Amino acid sequence: MARTGGSAVPRPGGPARAAAGSALGALDFALDRGSPVPLYHQLAQQLEAAIEQGALVPGDLLGNEVDLSVRLGLSRPTVRQAIQSLVDKGLLVRRRGVGTQVVHSQVRRPLKLSSLYDDLEAAGQAPTTLVVRHEPVPAAPEVAAALGVAEGAEVILLERLRRTHGQPVALLCNYLPAGLLDLDSARLETTGLYRMMRAAGLTLHSARQTVGARAATAQEAARLDEQEGAALLTMQRTAYDDTGRPVEYGTHLYRASRYAFDFQLLVRN
Repeated sequence: MARTGGSAVPRPGGPARAAAGSALGALDFALDRGSPVPLYHQLAQQLEAAIEQGALVPGDLLGNEVDLSVRLGLSRPTVRQAIQSLVDKGLLVRRRGVGTQVVHSQVRRPLKLSSLYDDLEAAGQAPTTLVVRHEPVPAAPEVAAALGVAEGAEVILLERLRRTHGQPVALLCNYLPAGLLDLDSARLETTGLYRMMRAAGLTLHSARQTVGARAATAQEAARLDEQEGAALLTMQRTAYDDTGRPVEYGTHLYRASRYAFDFQLLVRN
């Protein structure tokens, strides 16, 4: 590998490592010119991985395309194509007079019985919560059926807005049987619902969950910082404790631009 003006320049036909300056100064990029994978795609994948793993955080500046192409030893069209693919995903933004800046990483959450708050915290996403509603309400037919209570019976409604790095990610609506546990709104803004359940001695055992999608209403879009009609992921879940009792029914909305579910599929013969 040859160096010109302090920038790493890959030799044609083989793998090389290029270190970039600015927010990329501490990162190395393995760019293999002999690979059938296009260079722009290799760069985009590695930038995306750095964002998802927290090596690049919201607000970090990557510099302009000319500087990046020099620092990485790549052509400007190659760098432009890599950046554009991440701009299209909502991970980067171009700012006039500033350059390319990290916006956020998309939250990727495995499909398992876990708390969104716990998953975000474990992923270093700095979750925060705003409690929008916390009050007793009569159970609608769908809620009553899920929780195994009479229609119109009192249940506890929790509506919360979950953010990461200050940006809205999800609008969470949960229903719990009345008297299940003592919920404090202030505590709900600093921890997750499932964590509070475990602290109260409830053991979550299983859940039934359905994932879908729909367009955002005007009110939902305003809360989630999206455009009306933007794509939202939907999730409905009924959670059961170790005795088989339903203890929570949730209907949640997630910004498709910032959130994805990960599936692991197994072949059964």
